[in-house]
Amino acid sequence: MAQAMKIAIVDDEQDMRQSISQWLALSGYDTETFASAEEALKVLGPDYPGIVISDIKMPGMDGMQFLKKLMGSDSALPVIMITGHGDVPMAVEAMRVGAFDFLEKPFNPDRMSQLAKRAAGARRLTLDNRALRRELSDGTQLMNKLIGASPVMERLKEDVLDLGQADGHVLIDGETGTGKTLVAHALHAVGSRAGKKFVLVNCAALEEEALAKRLFGPMLPEDEQLPAMEEARGGTLVLEDIEALSESLQARLLSVINEQGTPAETRLICISNLQEAGRTCEDALRPDLFYRLAALRITVPPLRQRGEDILSLFTRLSEQFAEEYGCDAPKVTAQEAAQLLQAPWPGNVRQLINIAERAVLQSRRGSGTIASLLMSDHEEMQPVMTTEGKPLKEYVEAFERMLIDNTMRRHKGSIASVMDELCLPRRTLNEKMAKYGLQRSDYL
Repeated sequence: MAQAMKIAIVDDEQDMRQSISQWLALSGYDTETFASAEEALKVLGPDYPGIVISDIKMPGMDGMQFLKKLMGSDSALPVIMITGHGDVPMAVEAMRVGAFDFLEKPFNPDRMSQLAKRAAGARRLTLDNRALRRELSDGTQLMNKLIGASPVMERLKEDVLDLGQADGHVLIDGETGTGKTLVAHALHAVGSRAGKKFVLVNCAALEEEALAKRLFGPMLPEDEQLPAMEEARGGTLVLEDIEALSESLQARLLSVINEQGTPAETRLICISNLQEAGRTCEDALRPDLFYRLAALRITVPPLRQRGEDILSLFTRLSEQFAEEYGCDAPKVTAQEAAQLLQAPWPGNVRQLINIAERAVLQSRRGSGTIASLLMSDHEEMQPVMTTEGKPLKEYVEAFERMLIDNTMRRHKGSIASVMDELCLPRRTLNEKMAKYGLQRSDYL
């Protein structure tokens, strides 16, 4: 569940601090109070997870000085200023400096709650955007998102690390829904351009004229952004659906690549999403452009080739959705685990995300099965099976690993509780955890 937004209340009058705090606490906020601006500044850092309500007239550092300090540290921090009756010029000045809004004494508590709600919403959006930007520039975080310990995923991670450092242009291909855009983000984040611009353009989303303008310009004075080739200068430009480029735009792109020389000023990562049977990106692009873009190449594996990664992903996703919806994650039976492993997954990870969310929703209602969800994704109501069979031993081991992993997660690494629930002696549990690469420290 979402954590309550913090509100820092700064006022030298104790009665005022307490009354504001009590009122906002009743509205579900996590309040903390400070008797002076100096005291508050010891706590209010650049990424403070909340908003500030401060009086303007205080001894020592007054509210205006306090506001300027806060804006210097984090200009996106919402600060609501409390002004005395008739202090309109001071309120206007506070807004000019960067205050979110102001309240004039004596103020209506409902008006304060409304302002706090608006400010909290703006702060949550700012913090979410910052977290996303950090995540997309953090190679470690992104590599952790490439979940899985199957041989094909281990090779993919090695390729990302190797090609991320190589700094040449890269072509990423693979079936729809496999996570090619995530791989592009990871390539940028683990390379030497990690702190530079990352610009993404979907070539299939724009008409030819609009796409030419977006990629190469010229831009009009009223346009808010630079052409993508200019915007990404020194960083990485990702072109999704590269096969959608017309012949004339392919020629222009090749010309720009040739002008850049080696090493390229802007790194290109191109993503191919061809769906037609028997047709590849090589068929869609002119040969000289294809070979320039495909000098380094990554093929993202389909989900059906990732073995027990399917169960690990399903468990992780269902837990996330269960937390979001405020309910327990569904328990997977041995039969359902086998069905997940046997499904052909034409939509790959994107389809698995959809199945996990629907499984959580139907579990919350107390109805439905994973098998029914898998079958509903196909026109023919036939048993859902891959064309590739697996030995029974592999299905048993995959389910056993998932069961131990889920139980360890649920009991937060308590070996005694896991032994009791699974009726396993300590030595057997230790042996199985070692076999499946599970470590107690990961669950504490």
